[in-house]
Amino acid sequence: MPVFLRWLLALGPLNPIAVRIVQNASRRDRHHYIRTAYLGVLIAVLLWALVAKTGAGDLDYRELAQAGARSFIWIAYLQIFLITVLTPVFMAGAIAQEANPNTWEILLTTPLNRAQIVLGNLLGRLFFVIALLAASLPLFALTQYFGGVPGRSIFASYLVAACAALAVGSIAVALSVSRIAGRRAVFAFYVAVVSYLAVTYALDAWVQRSGPGVTRLTSLNPFLTLHALLAPTSYPRGGEGAPWSLRHPVTAFCTGAAVLSLALIVASAITVRTGGLQNLVSGRGGVPWYRRLFKLGGAGAEHRPPRNVWSNPIAWREAAARNATLGRIAARWSFIALGGLFGLGLLILFHVGRMDASTFRFVLLTVVGTEIAVLTLVAINMSSTAVSREREDGTLDLLLTTPITPSAYLMGKLRGLIAYLLPMLAVPLGTLMLAGVYVAAGGLGRPDGVMVQEGFARGTIETPVVLPEAALLAPLIVVPFVAFCVMIGLHWSVKTRGTIGSVVAAFGVVAGIAGTIGLCGWKAGADIQAIGPALAALSPASAIYAMIEPAYGMERTLSESGLGQARVTLAVGAVVAAGVYIGAVHAINAALVRNFDMTVRKLAGMK
Repeated sequence: MPVFLRWLLALGPLNPIAVRIVQNASRRDRHHYIRTAYLGVLIAVLLWALVAKTGAGDLDYRELAQAGARSFIWIAYLQIFLITVLTPVFMAGAIAQEANPNTWEILLTTPLNRAQIVLGNLLGRLFFVIALLAASLPLFALTQYFGGVPGRSIFASYLVAACAALAVGSIAVALSVSRIAGRRAVFAFYVAVVSYLAVTYALDAWVQRSGPGVTRLTSLNPFLTLHALLAPTSYPRGGEGAPWSLRHPVTAFCTGAAVLSLALIVASAITVRTGGLQNLVSGRGGVPWYRRLFKLGGAGAEHRPPRNVWSNPIAWREAAARNATLGRIAARWSFIALGGLFGLGLLILFHVGRMDASTFRFVLLTVVGTEIAVLTLVAINMSSTAVSREREDGTLDLLLTTPITPSAYLMGKLRGLIAYLLPMLAVPLGTLMLAGVYVAAGGLGRPDGVMVQEGFARGTIETPVVLPEAALLAPLIVVPFVAFCVMIGLHWSVKTRGTIGSVVAAFGVVAGIAGTIGLCGWKAGADIQAIGPALAALSPASAIYAMIEPAYGMERTLSESGLGQARVTLAVGAVVAAGVYIGAVHAINAALVRNFDMTVRKLAGMK
């Protein structure tokens, strides 16, 4: 079974909490009596509406259609009423049963994730409401035999009922997860639902005195929404120019209920393992809310909040341990936020005309190049100390006593470091992506456009201010290159005794390789026709230069063969460069795995 499908089934049909609720409640006589009474009332009202309103004697088709339409309206209103009355009854268990602190303590010790806990409670209890709606569908279908009842209205009435039940159920689950409500709140919850429906209905009736029609309260009440659906003549909708909610009340109600439910489900999933909304707001237990937000315990506390460990613990430790303090988390995300805002601001200045094309290219090239260079240095420093630091503090000796293999250890280091660096790499790559998408969209109506005239000996060529494919080609080159730098750092970290020696050696090797390939690529891209852009793509520096300054980075190819061939060759070179770096990563890793035990034993005990 595909992983994604198994994940979806675990959230819904195969959710252990939902299965437990459905199986246990299905054996209770109370639920059986409720379903029986629900269908009995609908059947009685349908028969009464058909028989009492048609009378005796022969009927023509028009009278039958009118009788069918009237009976449908009666049972549609009755179904909304029964659903709004019964849904709080079914959902009361979510407040009463799960409000017990002992229940939550046991539930939170299970391996269920946040979404499974919240959705299991919601879907398991909503199952009975959905079952009631499905059981009554044949009754609504019978009304179509008499005519006068469009199928679209039937399904729309069911959608309104289902959305009303979803909203009420989400509120009940949110109250349960928040730990604010207890068993005594069940009656208050029931009264609040009924009062809300009555108050909004009364306010709408008061507003109707100034003229009949859909109001802003219509999309807030399922009865009013159904009234707008079934009585468009006596309760007309807004005309052209009216707000969207007045022109489409049914869609507005269903959308609002879905958005409210989604917001409550997300909030419940966030707070379910933090002691509920009450603890999150009050900071109970001595842990401020901002530390809870980053999954940190109290300052100086001996207890640390539990975390989900990846399948490879080395990768998880390498990625998560570097975010162990609030200062590191704040510094990392500040860099991401400020860099993203600067890139967006740069694009806005160019769009409004405060910056010409040449200045925009220069600033963009400087900013992106500097950010990638800094992150490359960070990657080298982190990777070159990843193993040697553990050798110095004795952690490596402990890890070697575990069942972790050399392959899992080294690949875990690589994966963890890349996972840590990716959000920061998203800053320069995201800036280039925004610029590429902006150019692909034609500058979004920029008066001067996004094309620049470049002069050559044989004439002029019009080039975009940034190649649009930079949004795809830059990540294709930069990420494998950073992985290659990380692997070089790991190589020297394994083979060197201390951290200083491994950092110096790794930096020297990367600087020599990257500098040689970059200079050769920059020169080849500018002076060699046809294959020059492909050679320029072998280095992230020369590739990004060619994407931002194509007239200089691919000068010979542009002047001899045109922009089209240069772009195609650059794309082919990017794919080849990515393959080369990925192959180099695997080759270095294979060599390290092969000699890992011998190297570690050789350096064992050395500090």
